[in-house]
Amino acid sequence: MKRYITLAVLVLLAVSCGGRRGQKGDGAEADSLATAVPEKPEPKVDVKPDTSGTSRVKLPKEPVFDIVTTMGTIRVKLYKDTPKHRDNFAKLALSHYYDGVLFHRVIDEFMIQGGDPYTRDTARVAEWGEGGPGYTVDAEFVPEHTHKKGALAAARRGNLANPLKESSGSQFYLVVNPDNCKHLDGEYTVFGETVGGLNVIDRIARVQTDRFDHPVHPVVIQRVRPNENMNRRALEEEQRALEEAENPAIPEEKAEEKPADGKEPEIVKLEVQEKIDSSVLRGRKLKHRE
Repeated sequence: MKRYITLAVLVLLAVSCGGRRGQKGDGAEADSLATAVPEKPEPKVDVKPDTSGTSRVKLPKEPVFDIVTTMGTIRVKLYKDTPKHRDNFAKLALSHYYDGVLFHRVIDEFMIQGGDPYTRDTARVAEWGEGGPGYTVDAEFVPEHTHKKGALAAARRGNLANPLKESSGSQFYLVVNPDNCKHLDGEYTVFGETVGGLNVIDRIARVQTDRFDHPVHPVVIQRVRPNENMNRRALEEEQRALEEAENPAIPEEKAEEKPADGKEPEIVKLEVQEKIDSSVLRGRKLKHRE
């Protein structure tokens, strides 16, 4: 009997230890945005990268999206010269992929990071920073797009595990202090910028965090949606530019230059004609007298 009791106790201890396994932070350094392990797909959402543009909603070449959070709205514009990241972010946003995820990594004077679907589940805290749609996006480095204040960039795994510097399929970050992010230029793809709500970024960056840089009070991304008014105006401008390119306006005829004396051409012609008529008359008079 004692033998059975001892075995039962050992089994319970083994299950208990297994349940605690992996309950630790991602261990990422403060100046790194790399995730420690490859992204794991979120089983409830089946989203694949779309580099041909969004099909359900017509968007301009540089669409504007509103990232609505529990601490305010951040408005971002996506760059046209990073099309793979632009189209991927738009596809995820339009499919409601970001609804309810957290800004799970916040470092004041550096950046705020979100977009991990695992953050919807507090039972998976140890995996925060590892989630995604199950694919990566090719790097798109553009020298002109730097880590300025409010820059929108893609998180990724470290160089050793990711020599091509491919971006996370869904995780992104927003720059808080550009001075502390200069070393990220050319290392992480910047694919957009903040055009409204920089104060919201600062507000989020100042929240209290734990030793793993997780906000003590969750900062939730409620939804990410295209800004209809700004996108409509951008589409109208693109359409006008297209029409002007296809049907260029006929240039106005160049005005006839005035002569050196400053008189209008018509007046000069009249005066010349009058002189001609006068000379003819004088000739006739002279002839008549002869």
